[in-house]
Amino acid sequence: MKRLLWLLQWLLKATIFFTLFAFALNNQQETRVNFFFSTHWSAPTVLVVLSAFTLGVVVGVLGMVPRWWRERQAVKKNTPTASPAPTSEVTDGA
Repeated sequence: MKRLLWLLQWLLKATIFFTLFAFALNNQQETRVNFFFSTHWSAPTVLVVLSAFTLGVVVGVLGMVPRWWRERQAVKKNTPTASPAPTSEVTDGA
């Protein structure tokens, strides 16, 4: 069963890789991105898409940092630093 799951995971990864590889090969045309003040950037389409994706991930992570920080502080505040191990009483069936 483990071998079958490993094989399925490998096939999924290979499929994703070859799909993205084909996308990159099919989008080698020059794309021009226009910015303000008559500035522009010319690059292959796949590079423009990859840059937009990376920028979106960075903005998303930076947007989550304050929430992660608050959660971490709340957990640190509510967790005692040295708590004794819980004792459990064992009773026999008699």
